[in-house]
Amino acid sequence: MDLHLNGKVVLITGGTDGLGAALADRLVEEGCRVAVCGRDPLRLAAAEQRLRDAGGDALVVQADVTRLADLERFVGAAVAQWGRLDGLVNNAGKSAAGRIDQVSDEDWIADLDLKVLAAVRCTRLAVPHLVAAGGGAIVNVLNVGAKAAGAASLPTTASRAAGLAITKAASKDLGAHGIRVNAVLIGLVASGQWRRRADATGQSEDELYRHMARHTSIPLGRVGRAEEFADLAAYLLSDRSSYVTGSAINLDGGTSPVL
Repeated sequence: MDLHLNGKVVLITGGTDGLGAALADRLVEEGCRVAVCGRDPLRLAAAEQRLRDAGGDALVVQADVTRLADLERFVGAAVAQWGRLDGLVNNAGKSAAGRIDQVSDEDWIADLDLKVLAAVRCTRLAVPHLVAAGGGAIVNVLNVGAKAAGAASLPTTASRAAGLAITKAASKDLGAHGIRVNAVLIGLVASGQWRRRADATGQSEDELYRHMARHTSIPLGRVGRAEEFADLAAYLLSDRSSYVTGSAINLDGGTSPVL
């Protein structure tokens, strides 16, 4: 299916590793112009090389999404290079989970800054350019805990629930401008953070994923693939989903008890 993404300009925060990198690869295959940002110099260099080798028209920017000046530089660089903006994926984030009596104020502030305020700031910066292009799409990458929080899941589930509310409100605020806003809620999907956890515990990724699938009771019996996330997110960025907005789609193999 042609997603009609050829020539579109899409920004991806946290796009140098894991899910964001898989989406960047997918969009390049579709002919998108892709700008990604991240903090780690080695991942930035690897992403730039991989996208160049794939023949992609890509921009890789070192940026910390918790810093407004970095986000302004990231968005500005993409618009300066291509003259427009058609899509934004707020993907930056990391796992942070504990019991409510164990999470410090500093942990709360850092998580909200990374997952909530960064997405709000990036969206605010992108909207004028999306409006100028005649519309576009925003995808917020969240977690299934946003709908059904489990024990020892704070502050992540609270931050992701905020992202869910932002998605719904923004879809109503921006719909008149032709800007669609949706969310993908991730369950257990292979990503960079799990690869690093496997390395830290001295086991292979396959071993870790088999263990996770067994102990999480995933109805499909396996951990998701990053490419499956990329396919869904690419669809939500494309004109093929032109009547989909304000939606939060679970990508969890059927694990979540909430639709």
